[in-house]
Amino acid sequence: MTSGQATVPAPARPAADPGTGRDAILRAARRAFTQRPYAEVTIRGIAADAGVSPSLVVKHFGRKEELFNTVADFGPAAAELFDAPLGVLGRHMVVTLVRRRRELQSDPLLRVVFSLGNRDERSLLRDRFQEQVTDALTARLPGRERALRAELIAGHLLGLGATLSLHRAGAGADAGPEHIADLYAPALQSLIDRP
Repeated sequence: MTSGQATVPAPARPAADPGTGRDAILRAARRAFTQRPYAEVTIRGIAADAGVSPSLVVKHFGRKEELFNTVADFGPAAAELFDAPLGVLGRHMVVTLVRRRRELQSDPLLRVVFSLGNRDERSLLRDRFQEQVTDALTARLPGRERALRAELIAGHLLGLGATLSLHRAGAGADAGPEHIADLYAPALQSLIDRP
């Protein structure tokens, strides 16, 4: 490409969504269910936001209730984030979170923040987050004050996701996952290692 050309090739589609629209549907559903009451969310609206047909949403996820249950499931993300020995868990969580955000264009945990203060079905997001993320991490930690340390670690991860979302074109966008981990992971690791 010469310096006079202004076009840049589009990034390759993530392998996890080989032209099916599944990831786009999940992103649209996460936005919808975290920002509006359950009763106001429609399959048609999610499909329009995802740029797909309503029938494709139903094909992939079934009814609205089943799609909501998929959105409210933090288990797979937590399993991926916590899949490392305790001695390197802080670094692993940071690198995994940053890579997942970049590769899949979604944050594995941040959607729970948008459910705060709501009393409808979105409270299920908070309950599932507590069970699948915070409680799962509590069970892995040694030492005293495990639940408090797990909550603080979860807060660090949510804060990292919020910062990367807020500053999409900022310095963090140019930094590699390993470099971000060099700076951010020690705080998490100190909470993990605390006796």
